[in-house]
Amino acid sequence: MIFIVTADGQLDLGDRKVRCALGPAGVVPAAKKREGDGATPAGVWPIREVWYRPDRGPPPATEIRVHCLAEDDGWCDDPADPAYNRHVKLPYPASAEHLWREDAGYDIVVVLGHNDDPVVPGLGSAIFLHIARPDYAPTAGCVAVTREDLEDLLDQVRPGDAVEIRL
Repeated sequence: MIFIVTADGQLDLGDRKVRCALGPAGVVPAAKKREGDGATPAGVWPIREVWYRPDRGPPPATEIRVHCLAEDDGWCDDPADPAYNRHVKLPYPASAEHLWREDAGYDIVVVLGHNDDPVVPGLGSAIFLHIARPDYAPTAGCVAVTREDLEDLLDQVRPGDAVEIRL
């Protein structure tokens, strides 16, 4: 199954469409995505894996591989580093995003397969599907929905499924 995200901030869950937050720079073709540009990359991105915070709820029900987050989990966003766009343990010598956040945004994180096979330095990292802020404030380039909608999507996902972000 492919879950469709449209540039106007809608995610199709099959039986209904739900609101989602995107990057403040909007949706751009994947070839034009650059690290830190605030854009959400258009394309079909395989759903790779799920991370969740065990102190904020049980693991989501899904057939996708699920990992338990720890306080020292991060994601490298330094294009010059060999671990660029990969999970790392913090502290890390290069720039890395903290996955253990104070807000609820990363209580459940779905890793999308943008720029991961092969990784191209500078083409964007940490493109996730995660929990939106209550006001649906823009993300840094990810797709964000309510926790309920994210759990609904994960309940439907099967290995090999993807998210398509359309221009």
